[in-house]
Amino acid sequence: MIKLIKWVDTAVKKTLTAFCAIFLLLMVVFAVYNVVMRYVFENPPVWGDLLTVLSNIWLVFLALALTVRDKDHIALDLIYTWLPLKASFLIQQFWTAVIFCLGIVMIVYGIEAVSTMGGKYWEMWYFAWENGGFTFKPNYMPKKYAISIVPISGFLVCVAAIASIIEDSYKLKTGTYREQSESEF
Repeated sequence: MIKLIKWVDTAVKKTLTAFCAIFLLLMVVFAVYNVVMRYVFENPPVWGDLLTVLSNIWLVFLALALTVRDKDHIALDLIYTWLPLKASFLIQQFWTAVIFCLGIVMIVYGIEAVSTMGGKYWEMWYFAWENGGFTFKPNYMPKKYAISIVPISGFLVCVAAIASIIEDSYKLKTGTYREQSESEF
């Protein structure tokens, strides 16, 4: 069972890392393309800046789940080293629980924001799922597509926080827990 959990944890981490790398690459490509088109050809695309910003936003929200899982978020490492191991463990679990609650807030209010978001990006075309397949829509992309990352990231943050709590509890039980260690489950 532990091997399956490790495999799933590793697969999710690699998948999220790959998506972050793709969004980083897209962000750079869109920015460079926009700069070249603006200053060399004096004909910038209307969608260039928007796609650069959207790639950045999605990258940051996906990377949030990775930082929660790896415990790379802002922490008080110095204080953890001064405290007894069990006190350090309890404080770390408290902050992970707070981050889990943040993920719940992101899910609840993210779903509300996506479902009530109006407006469209006039410069973007998009694909939609209709009649059992994707169809190209040559009109404006709804803004709710851009912010749909908020509830997705909230879910991933919750899963990462739970995995971190389980991992730390397992390590404490087996005597291998150390303050702010790397995720190894």
